[in-house]
Amino acid sequence: MHEGSQITLKVNKYERNPIASEECIAKYGTNCRACGMNFKKNYGDIGEGFIHVHHIKPLNEIKEDCKVNPETDLIPVCPNCHAMLHRKYEGRYLSIEELKKLLKSINA
Repeated sequence: MHEGSQITLKVNKYERNPIASEECIAKYGTNCRACGMNFKKNYGDIGEGFIHVHHIKPLNEIKEDCKVNPETDLIPVCPNCHAMLHRKYEGRYLSIEELKKLLKSINA
């Protein structure tokens, strides 16, 4: 099995506003809002301030330039929870609240 061949892709990329992400983190902090994970606590200094910021309504569904409210449209999540929010479960994407509920039921 071979890997590493280079291919050329054409993709759409949606612009993100780094200031909106910073304001979201300033509001909610760097703990994952789904599972509670904190990178500084788990990884020490290298994890300081690290977190992903998730668009509650995906930009690819909006399909146009829009104004983002960092307090209502964005939420900090760890990369694992972020991936699960972008993965269909039972035919649809979970909300942050549904993912939290699922995590609680599995870890109960």
